[in-house]
Amino acid sequence: MTETASPAPVRNVLPLRLVWQVPVTLVLVALVVATTGVTMAAVPAIALAAVAAELARTDATVHRLPNRLTVPVIAIGLVVTGVRLLLGELWAPGLLPVAAVSGTVLALGLVGAFGMGDAKLGIAMALAGPTPLVIVAAPILGTLFAGVAAVVVLARGGRGRRLPLGPFLLAGWAVALALQFALAVTSPA
Repeated sequence: MTETASPAPVRNVLPLRLVWQVPVTLVLVALVVATTGVTMAAVPAIALAAVAAELARTDATVHRLPNRLTVPVIAIGLVVTGVRLLLGELWAPGLLPVAAVSGTVLALGLVGAFGMGDAKLGIAMALAGPTPLVIVAAPILGTLFAGVAAVVVLARGGRGRRLPLGPFLLAGWAVALALQFALAVTSPA
């Protein structure tokens, strides 16, 4: 009696993470477009939406926010901001929320309150924020979400456990976008 070799295991064509990342990305992109319309302000927001799920996954698993994902969003945000300024679509006072949030998260990163990856993500979020509400509310909401999660971890005896901040910051960005959309839809024309 001869043994037959068992067939090689069937490999998934797509990585399992794409099963959830693609729908999350599509929802975020749809939310950006619904909030801003098809404008230049949407470009950096769509760039962030495109990498948000992978950023959250990476930070949740290895506590890193890779430069290869955050720095291009910052670069796109800077270029689009410059073009908008040159075209008169954005005035210098409109940069105040971006500068305030970026400066704050950078300072927090430099003093060690945030990791530098979190600081770069905060800058990317500020540059990708299509409205002042999203720019300011996103890091505040994200930090509040992380604080709630930290309290839950502490209550369960997880003292000393590290929590990644990136997924919470990105959740804050998504919720801020949703709030902006809800305000736009419910406000009288």
